[in-house]
Amino acid sequence: MNSLHQRKERFSLFAWVAVAIFGSVFLFQRDLADWVTQYPEAWTLPAATWANIGMDWFVDHFRWLFRAISWLLTWPMDAILGLLTWLPWPTTISLFIGIAFVAGGWPLALFTLFALLYMVGIGYWTESMRTLALVAVSVPLSVLVGFGLGVSAWRSERANRLVQPLLDLMQTVPTFAYLIPILLLFGFGPVVGMIASAIYACPPMVRSTVLGLQRVPEETVESGIMSGASSGQLFWWVRFPSALPTILVGVNQSTMAALSMVIIAAIIGSSADIGWEVLSTMRRANFGESLLAGIVVALIAMLLDRITRGFAQDNQRSKRAFSLSPRLILGIAGATALSFLLLSLSVTELSEFPDQWVFYPAAQINAAILFFTVEFGAALDQIKNGFLFFFLLPLRIGLENTIRPFTWGFDLTLTMKISYLIACVSLSLLGGYRYGWRVAVAIGIATVLLYFGIERMPWPAMVALLVTLAWQAGGTRVGLFTLAGLAFMLVTGVWSLGVRSLYLCFAAVLVSFIIGGSLGIWASQSDRVSRLVRPINDTLQTMPLFVLLIPILMFFQVGEFTAFLAIIAYAIVPAIRYTEHGLRHVNNEVIEAAIASGCTPLQILWQVRLPLAIPEIMLGLNQTIMFGLAMLIIAALVGTQGLGQAVYVALGQANFGEGLVAGLGIAFIAMSADRIIQAVSAGKKRALGIK
Repeated sequence: MNSLHQRKERFSLFAWVAVAIFGSVFLFQRDLADWVTQYPEAWTLPAATWANIGMDWFVDHFRWLFRAISWLLTWPMDAILGLLTWLPWPTTISLFIGIAFVAGGWPLALFTLFALLYMVGIGYWTESMRTLALVAVSVPLSVLVGFGLGVSAWRSERANRLVQPLLDLMQTVPTFAYLIPILLLFGFGPVVGMIASAIYACPPMVRSTVLGLQRVPEETVESGIMSGASSGQLFWWVRFPSALPTILVGVNQSTMAALSMVIIAAIIGSSADIGWEVLSTMRRANFGESLLAGIVVALIAMLLDRITRGFAQDNQRSKRAFSLSPRLILGIAGATALSFLLLSLSVTELSEFPDQWVFYPAAQINAAILFFTVEFGAALDQIKNGFLFFFLLPLRIGLENTIRPFTWGFDLTLTMKISYLIACVSLSLLGGYRYGWRVAVAIGIATVLLYFGIERMPWPAMVALLVTLAWQAGGTRVGLFTLAGLAFMLVTGVWSLGVRSLYLCFAAVLVSFIIGGSLGIWASQSDRVSRLVRPINDTLQTMPLFVLLIPILMFFQVGEFTAFLAIIAYAIVPAIRYTEHGLRHVNNEVIEAAIASGCTPLQILWQVRLPLAIPEIMLGLNQTIMFGLAMLIIAALVGTQGLGQAVYVALGQANFGEGLVAGLGIAFIAMSADRIIQAVSAGKKRALGIK
């Protein structure tokens, strides 16, 4: 075994030496041949044109079917919207408070009261009800379709092999990309936005259904069989109740996914809802208005998240606190709602919230923002320029193109270049001597990319680097998948856009993982910090992506740095959560053994807890990358270049082919990163003997 392992190690080292030689050849050829840095357009295939031809044929032949579906879904959408806008606002609030109390007790009921009073008091009640109508139709639709697909995938291995890649694709292809075919097939309008939300919300329900049914204990199923249950009874009376808690988690996740599409769906389904308010005010740079509307979206998200999560977790403590049955609580809420309904017939203020009661401080917020930007604009510019000149630009175009008198205050001389080379080689040799050749290779790659820049690297060198990394991390299959994804981006002509997206996502994920991991370590060591961080994480994770852009746009305006900060704000949450979870759930017996051996708390953290928590931390890195790529698409609205911008432009032009190609490029990046990190995590688990 040792000799086999040594041969593998030597072969891996030889592969990296070959990559280094191969990459060096192309680096020295950069100025001699244009095709080395820019993939020739003559070598590309018109994939977008082919996709448009196919889509045009499909639309011409099947548009009538999808328009009929859209027409049918108009009825429940209009009915629910009519009901929510007709009901007096105190009636709706009373009903929601009753449901919230059943789900989570007094704390959730009080939060519900606050959230709904904010919506009516700020003047966004009708818009909020339109958004709730969209969610009220899209969520049941996605739950029913997702449950059906999940049951099919659980029953049939053949169906599962078809469903799982489809789910991977749906969750990695940007939402903007499949808004284009939805727009072409279903047309434009509120129902189309609802359909887009339902499609996006389907995958979590499918996965939760499959997972829940797979986890039903065999003893429970055998008991049902021994009781003489038929196959239908066995499913509905035995398997389904056992899987229900996990399935309800899927309902929760589908609800949040549908709500996260509210603002995106407004692009193709404007219905004067709260999503449209956020989008339209952001486009006009009315930050006060967009912030107030964004808070409404965030409150709806948190409200629905806590209610559906409360039902999923079956929180009996809250329900039993006052010895009130759910039926009694709902009865009281219903009676209160009916009383308000009857009173509204004679009291006008109860049927329609008076305009003079509305508190809408958008002008004051805009004035405060203007004051802050005027007073502290120079400091904000210094922060932004510091990150751009000393971190983002070196990563993108390299130190050789960034170090200039305008940016760093001096030119990069030959002496400096030689000194950098000596320092990099010394650091790499030192790392290899102390920690092994893999660390030396990692340092070498990092220093080369920092000097030349990710965008300025020759594409053959980048392909060799990424494929070798994927192959060594996950084996031949992962390496070939990564090669296929990179080849797709090359031959479809989106390589340069893909590299730009890769650079920005890498920079944001790197910072998110460092800061988030540090916070996670701190929270794992301190209950007080954990209690402080937890609600911040909950808020960031339930808040729709667009809303995160608003406060950053207020102070840093449009640009790459704004996108960088927005990605960090969204992607930092899994880094914190998974790091804390992994460190807190290390086997206690191992910790006790370390204490008995005389280890200090710092030694226990760095030499025991962190190594054993690496699989969980790697899962956090995986999710950080996925979150970063998801936010990268939304960040296209604030001026970033890359695949996200290409998808957004394609949506504006209803260009299915361009959107599909760019969307698949992002999907390949996401799925390749997912497979590489999962393989590394699995290897660490095997090495640590963790199942």
